[in-house]
Amino acid sequence: MHDGRALKGRVGWRRLVHASGYSWAGLKAAFRGEAAFRQLLALNLVLLPLALYLPVDRVERAVLIAVCLLALIVELLNSAIEATVDRISLELHPLSKQAKDLGSAAQLVALSLIAVVWAVILL
Repeated sequence: MHDGRALKGRVGWRRLVHASGYSWAGLKAAFRGEAAFRQLLALNLVLLPLALYLPVDRVERAVLIAVCLLALIVELLNSAIEATVDRISLELHPLSKQAKDLGSAAQLVALSLIAVVWAVILL
């Protein structure tokens, strides 16, 4: 039986290099396979430069940027949940639907957070 310890045996720089490779592979997979991720990336390509340009203080600028990046993080986690559920079974099941719906709800909250924070700071 494999307990996963062999995969965790790297330490130091080797671990960092391999972890970075896995992270990069995840970003590429999200970009290639997830339309919602690409849409959020496009939104971030507009909002992040705008956040740098707006006449706001440093804390407000940091919050404007943070909520945009948070939505990308939530989308990556939502995509991971969906991939895991689909890996387990493509059969329709109430718990599979619930897991996917909860991930989608998390993304809705993250997008709402962007709207609320940007509105509060700019209005």
